[in-house]
Amino acid sequence: MQSAPRGRPVPLRGPAWLSRYLRPAVLACAGVALLIGVLQVLADGRALFPGDRPGWGFAVLTGIIVAYLVAVDRDRWWGGSGAGAALALAMLLLYGWVPAVLVSLAVVTLVGAARKDRWPDALLHGAIDMLGVGAAALALAVWGTRPSVEHPWEPGDWQPSTLPQLLLGACAYLVISRALLWLSTDPPGGLDSLALTALLRQGLVAVALLCTAPLIVVVAVERPLVLPLFAVPLIALDSSFWMARARDEDQLLDPLTGLPNRQWLLARTQTALDEAALTGDRAALLLIDLDSFRSVNDTLGHLTGDRLLLQIADRIRRELPGDAEAARLGGDEFAVLLPRVPSATSAQRAARALIGSLSAPLDLDGLTLVVEASVGVAVFPDHAPEGEGLLRRADVAMYAAKRDRSGVEVYEASRDVNTPDRLALLGDLRRALDTGEVELHYQPKVRFDGVVAGLEALLRWQHPDRGRVPPDEFIAIAETSGLMPRLTEYVLETALGQVARWRADGLTVPVAVNVSPRDVHTPGFAGAVAARLARHGVPAGSLQLEITEHVMLEDPQQAADTLAGLTGHGVRMSLDDFGTGYSSLVHLRRLPVSELKIDRSFVARLVVDSEDAEIVRCTVELAHSLGLVVVAEGVEDDETWERLRALGCDAVQGWLVAAAMPPAETTAWLRARETAPPEAESARATALPAAAPADAEPVR
Repeated sequence: MQSAPRGRPVPLRGPAWLSRYLRPAVLACAGVALLIGVLQVLADGRALFPGDRPGWGFAVLTGIIVAYLVAVDRDRWWGGSGAGAALALAMLLLYGWVPAVLVSLAVVTLVGAARKDRWPDALLHGAIDMLGVGAAALALAVWGTRPSVEHPWEPGDWQPSTLPQLLLGACAYLVISRALLWLSTDPPGGLDSLALTALLRQGLVAVALLCTAPLIVVVAVERPLVLPLFAVPLIALDSSFWMARARDEDQLLDPLTGLPNRQWLLARTQTALDEAALTGDRAALLLIDLDSFRSVNDTLGHLTGDRLLLQIADRIRRELPGDAEAARLGGDEFAVLLPRVPSATSAQRAARALIGSLSAPLDLDGLTLVVEASVGVAVFPDHAPEGEGLLRRADVAMYAAKRDRSGVEVYEASRDVNTPDRLALLGDLRRALDTGEVELHYQPKVRFDGVVAGLEALLRWQHPDRGRVPPDEFIAIAETSGLMPRLTEYVLETALGQVARWRADGLTVPVAVNVSPRDVHTPGFAGAVAARLARHGVPAGSLQLEITEHVMLEDPQQAADTLAGLTGHGVRMSLDDFGTGYSSLVHLRRLPVSELKIDRSFVARLVVDSEDAEIVRCTVELAHSLGLVVVAEGVEDDETWERLRALGCDAVQGWLVAAAMPPAETTAWLRARETAPPEAESARATALPAAAPADAEPVR
């Protein structure tokens, strides 16, 4: 078969042995059968084709059908012409197998000559039609009916028993021809499940065409001069056949780009996975999403956005590696199926090559655009055993690539919040918030003169079955599931209630609470915090909110308004994790913070890594020049303590001073600090025994 036309779904191929051996076998069988039939007719001294008026009527009708097939030039049709089949079957009923085969051969030869690029298809369809006609002839022979040019089977000879003969012959033709076409050519759209529906619908039209065969015989015998007029109903029915096929195929196409759609991709992927499972190979699915495509639509309009998508689709087509296949899933999402890949690394390389080609400048109406994309990669059988699961995991990886701005990410189960285990954990987290199972521990921030600068509230969850759940695990689930606002409310309510109790006991230490970018972007968040402070009777200066620079990435204006509202109420702000991610002076200048926290990743190697030491020194100097207090996280040894003090850091936090403690232990620790001398050595001497760093790590 020829390759699929550009913009049409690439068909699913059958097993390799089928395409390798069945087509040549069909051609060989048809050729041998034709040769035997012709030689037998000639040996018996019989004519190959009728020369009477019905014969000429058939010849003219055949010419009209051929002209129609050449004119419509429908390359998409996978099963030949229904009109030609009806004509061949009528010829079989009246004059026998050899004249019918010659009609079919004439159609194939003339259409193939007119469309040279379709010769392989035309020849294969002709061979299958010959075998179908042969099967119908054998079915008639079972009843003792063997028409020939010299002894035609005219309607005057038909009896009541003729009806089952006609039905049997038509069924034999349909079954053999359809089965061979199904096995040796590509079903509509390349999808077996959809092709079955298409076959049933088109089969109704085919039955209508073949039922006209006896009528053609009656007209050929009684009124041969009007036989060519049968071209009108045959062509009309044949066109219905074509339109049914076109509707089936168009259901699998994206109307804008002409690429296959999601329905096609899922079926094609499952077939590729089945084949990979048999051969022990890997397969990969790449999910491509354009970055900032919405801004193109909003700024330049949807028509320009559509033209951009067309250019992107063309680039993906051109850059497809090997036997890869592409589809558009909707919006600005595309997918590429790699039926065979050696490893996840090779799939990742293919993905990087694709986004590299997409990032080349595009010209749209004289405007040059540079489009970036994010790609998620999922590999069979490593990440999922079936098509739906593979697509979902590629989607998870794609969003990870967007978040990290890394371009390409391979699926990692640890980052997937929608696994059954994590979904169960999400349900448990909701229940834990209802029952108070999630607790707040408090870790001190201490100045070098021994004074407690504040406490940071940290979440701890002891699951009844799983044991202690790491904070980064359940907080990641909350952030991606919509539970984060409720978790933040729980932390604020619990922390402010504890601050109120401490103040009632004479302890006025401020408490810091981590809030996520989603909280800051929530309208009314500043007002809700102020209302909560008033309800607990806690002054705003006793609360500090720790944020990261990510709050400025999604909606800078909304974030700025919320932060301004919080500071306006008197709430202090601390910039957490400084030095990681997207740290920049622009963000530092725009954020109304009074404290800057140096990330533990720089503090941990401060003593042994000169570059980290220089980063800390520069950060301290920069913060002080802006009037900010500097706190170092993750201080675990005396040497780091002394180095930070020498660099001018203002305060430290880490398990050298104290691990995160439950409220009662924190109260006792604070009481002990009130009676201890304020020297730095005493600050370290009264610290709690060192706990495991993982336990003390400040995680939201």
